[in-house]
Amino acid sequence: MKFIDNEGVTDPRINLAIEEYALRHLPIDDTYLLFYVNEPSIIVGKNQNTIEEINKEYVEKNHIHVVRRLSGGGAVYHDLGNLNFSFLTRDDGESFSNFQKFTSPVINALQKLGVNAQLSGRNDIQVGEKKISGNAQYTTKGRMFSHGTLLLDSEIEKVVDALKVNAEKIRSKGIKSIRSRVANINEFLEDKLTVDELKKVLLDDIFAGGDVETYKLTENDWKGIKQISNERYGNWDWNYGKSPKFDLHRSKRFEGGTIDVRLNVSKGEITDCKIFGDFFGVGEVSDVEELLIGVKYEKNALHEALADVDMSYYFGKAPREGLIELIY
Repeated sequence: MKFIDNEGVTDPRINLAIEEYALRHLPIDDTYLLFYVNEPSIIVGKNQNTIEEINKEYVEKNHIHVVRRLSGGGAVYHDLGNLNFSFLTRDDGESFSNFQKFTSPVINALQKLGVNAQLSGRNDIQVGEKKISGNAQYTTKGRMFSHGTLLLDSEIEKVVDALKVNAEKIRSKGIKSIRSRVANINEFLEDKLTVDELKKVLLDDIFAGGDVETYKLTENDWKGIKQISNERYGNWDWNYGKSPKFDLHRSKRFEGGTIDVRLNVSKGEITDCKIFGDFFGVGEVSDVEELLIGVKYEKNALHEALADVDMSYYFGKAPREGLIELIY
């Protein structure tokens, strides 16, 4: 494994571009570990409706970056008290959705500090009932990354203020509020750590106390990173996207996450479709959206249109019949 030095960058548009560049362009025979810390930002899941995830007034007033990432899952708040980690590796066909594989090194290091961290639910690291980390994954062309947050000394009240949290999601977890749900790692430590100290602890543990082989980004790498940053993560259409008004709106939380369907129906046919959510899937949801356009808005026609679709490929753990019932 090699450690990628991001050279102290705190711009989320650059950091996400580093991650994507490394995934697509660094030698596939190596596995990489990347750490990054972002200045105040909301990082939105790939399939989410950005405007409905953020408190727009608060975000604009406080100059908070809003950036969409490649991976699925829900929106998260980043600041200088939050350490992000990313493992980049081959997709061997068994690692995608295996959050335990990629969170275990982090959990082991935290436990050695005396923090009773455990993988919980779909993709969270918790201490007791408190969430200290959310994780997500992305795969393409035989490569993947699994990345996560580590709340160390984050301004949690700003997490609450910056995000709009789906009430159904809160109910499904049996909690009263997002504030009661999350905590900083430093709350569980007698000797508080800085982000740099936490980085060192993780590196020492992951590399078993040996030398940390570091990959230093070249001038050519930085050129490619800045291009990705400009074309994707600095692009309004990518981060917010155009979301026309829809006639019908259906939303439901399944085991694999929330699926939110918007439809325009004219003369009994679906004329436009958009699917949002915090689910984890491999495929591009636009494939499913396109299959539904021009289909009669009736149950049998929906079944026929989606008959050959592998729902788990696009939506994770979401039953076919459940999705059709949701649409109809």
